[in-house]
Amino acid sequence: MLEIHKNYVLDEKQQPIAVQIPIAEFEQIEEILENYGLAKLMEETHGEEQLARNEALKFYQLLKGSNVES
Repeated sequence: MLEIHKNYVLDEKQQPIAVQIPIAEFEQIEEILENYGLAKLMEETHGEEQLARNEALKFYQLLKGSNVES
């Protein structure tokens, strides 16, 4: 199990309003969530028609072209 080292940020009334965690732990959490999301997507699309390699590459390029941040 991933151990998370948390630092709580408190407001002037000593009420917790945020949590800080080390960047390395944050990146591990991100990877876990991405892997979980990918696994769920693969599970949902199991049995659907698969694209041939060339078709998949063309589709990927279309997606990449429509993404402003790529």
